[in-house]
Amino acid sequence: MSSDRTITITAAPPRALDRLPPHVFFLVSAVFHYLGPSFAVLLFASLAPAGVAWLRIASAGLVFALWRRPWQALVTLSLRDRMIIAALGAVLAAMNMLFYEAIARLPLATVGAIEFLGPIALAAWGMRTRRNFAALALAAAGVYALTGVRISGEPLGYLFAFANCALFAGYIILGHQISAGGAGVSGVDRLGGAMLAATIAALPFGLSDALPAFSDPLLLAAAIGVGISSSVIPYVCDQLAMARLPRASFALLLSLLPASAAVIGVIVLHQVPSLAEASGIMLVIAGVALHRAERA
Repeated sequence: MSSDRTITITAAPPRALDRLPPHVFFLVSAVFHYLGPSFAVLLFASLAPAGVAWLRIASAGLVFALWRRPWQALVTLSLRDRMIIAALGAVLAAMNMLFYEAIARLPLATVGAIEFLGPIALAAWGMRTRRNFAALALAAAGVYALTGVRISGEPLGYLFAFANCALFAGYIILGHQISAGGAGVSGVDRLGGAMLAATIAALPFGLSDALPAFSDPLLLAAAIGVGISSSVIPYVCDQLAMARLPRASFALLLSLLPASAAVIGVIVLHQVPSLAEASGIMLVIAGVALHRAERA
C-alpha cells in the first residue's frame, strides 16, 4: 500500500504532456465541456436534470477514486488545503446541478454564453495591456450577441444559467488555487478529492431522480459516459492548462466556450444558430486570437 501511495503523490505528468502548449489542453477541455452535456440533454427524456447531473458527478468521482485514490494523498495536506478542496467540491456540485437545470430549459449556446460572463469579469481584473483590453472587448461583444439574440425562454432557466455563471467563476478561482499542487500532492489529485466531495454534496439533490438509471444498464452506461466526457476529461485538462497559464489568460480563453457550445449544439442537438449568433461566435474567436498571455 505504501508503494501505491508513493505513486499517487509523486507521479508527474509524462514529459510528452509537458512539451504540449497549455492551449492544447484548453482546446480539448473546450470541446468536451459541452460535448458531454449535449448528450446529457438527450437523457432528459428518461431522467430528470438533477438525476443526470448527479450521475455525471458521481461517475466522475468514481473514476477519480479508481484512478488516483485521492484520499491517500489528501491526508498529508494542511487543514486549509483540505478546506479549499471541500469548497471546490461544493462549487462543482452546485454548478453542475444548476447547469443541467439551465440546459433543460434554454439552448446550449445561450447557457454557454451566459456562463462566460463570470470568467470575463475575472479576465478584466487581470488585464494590463491595450491589446488585451481590445481582445476582451471583442469577446464581450461576441457574448452579448450570443446572449442578446435569444431573449425568450423560461425565466427560471435564465435564473439557473446566471447562478451557474457565478459558480463557474468560483470554479476558476478555486481551480487555480489547487492547480499549483504543492506538499507532494498534484492538482489532479486535489481535483479527485474535490469530485468525491461534490458527489457527497450533490447526493441529497439528485440521487432520487437518478434511481431509474440503476435498473436500465444502457441508460446507466450512457450517464457514466456523460460523466467521463463532461467532468473527467475537461476538468483534468483544465488543471493541466491552469498550472501553466495566468488566471486572467485562462479566463479569457474561456470565451471559446460559447463558440464550442454553439457548434456542438448544431452537430448533436440540431440547434442551428442565426446570423447574429454566428457573428457573435466570430467575435469571440477574434478576441481569443488577439489576446496575449501576460506574465504575473
